[in-house]
Amino acid sequence: MTADLQQEGVQFCSDIFENVRAMSADSVGVTRQGYGPVESKVIDYLVGIGRELQLEITTDPAGNVWMCLPGRDRTLPAFVSGSHADSVPQGGNYDGMAGVVAALAVAWWMRRTGYVPTRDYVVLIMRCEESSFFGKAYVGSLSWTGQLTQADTALKHRTQDVTLGDCMAACGFDPARITAGEPLVDLARIAAFVELHIEQGPTLDSSETERVGVVTGIRGNVRHKVVKCIGQTAHSGAVDKQYRHDAVMATAELINRMDKHWDAWLEKGEDLVFTVGVLKTAASSAISVIPGETTFTLDMRSLKIDTVERFHDLLVQEAEAIAKERGVTFEFDRKLVTQPAVVDEALSDRLADIARQCGIPAKRLASGAGHDAAVIGNKGVPVAMIFIANQNGSHNPYEAMEIKDFMIGTQLLWNVVEHFDD
Repeated sequence: MTADLQQEGVQFCSDIFENVRAMSADSVGVTRQGYGPVESKVIDYLVGIGRELQLEITTDPAGNVWMCLPGRDRTLPAFVSGSHADSVPQGGNYDGMAGVVAALAVAWWMRRTGYVPTRDYVVLIMRCEESSFFGKAYVGSLSWTGQLTQADTALKHRTQDVTLGDCMAACGFDPARITAGEPLVDLARIAAFVELHIEQGPTLDSSETERVGVVTGIRGNVRHKVVKCIGQTAHSGAVDKQYRHDAVMATAELINRMDKHWDAWLEKGEDLVFTVGVLKTAASSAISVIPGETTFTLDMRSLKIDTVERFHDLLVQEAEAIAKERGVTFEFDRKLVTQPAVVDEALSDRLADIARQCGIPAKRLASGAGHDAAVIGNKGVPVAMIFIANQNGSHNPYEAMEIKDFMIGTQLLWNVVEHFDD
């Protein structure tokens, strides 16, 4: 049976990946904005596959799709697997989509072999996991777990004069209902959520044998969508250094100081990553102008939220010191916080045990990137994650994944579903 799924499922999975790529192609990569028309089109296509598999399909008030293959005992809480349908701008085709396709492949395999699980098996397609367009990650999972706020839906689109709530409403969903503070589904009806995902880093791809990983924890983060450094615009040839209030120099100094602090914290054994992903000068900037304003983003992550909160406090202290020294000001927008997630230890161990029993070499590793599983796990649902090797990283148009690695991960997901109630 192991060889059959990995061989027979290749065409089923490859066709979905290529069809989704064609629907969402954007220059060299793909773009599927959360609560945008392309994401909606892709979800409609995936729902069509669910209908072909005769799954029971429901859509929650936030637009997340739940496709159920009924089990023998429907009084039991369900085994749920899936991921998100959106992407970053001009990103790769497998971030999120790999988890959706793997979950669908398991349902396809059960229908193909006539297998009926002990409990309901549910394929979950979530919306708007990426933060790229609105500065807020995990919107779909935050919505159905009752954690999305009105402040979140008021966030502006990165390039358009619309809010997240506007885009939700345009897709037919009521932001007021979504942000009422109550879960949109019964969390007690979920026995486990297992999300398959590409690793997005080089660890598994550097191994010749361990092409699959079982995740031990998921980093949380503290983010700022917009930080401004405001100085004074002036002529580049007419103002000597001591009279300048250069926003670029002040910003560069802040980033350099935090980079050095980062090194020191790593040497002390702290788990931490720090990123300035976007950095811009004002639209009026020119080669002969001392820049009077910069805007930039901040992203700090760790397995311990206390670590990123302390690093954030240090960042603010350094910004205040540099502002005083250089005659500039730093303005921070609302701090966005996502708590780290500890995966369910028993469920994670179960995945690792089943991998060993089925002859699938699997590595235990932490997730540096955030995932919907973190949001779901923090609400008390037992969660675990399967990572699969991929090439060229992620969040870029060159993201790659070998189908043979994907099928190994899908095989493990199937084995977990098959043996979950043993």
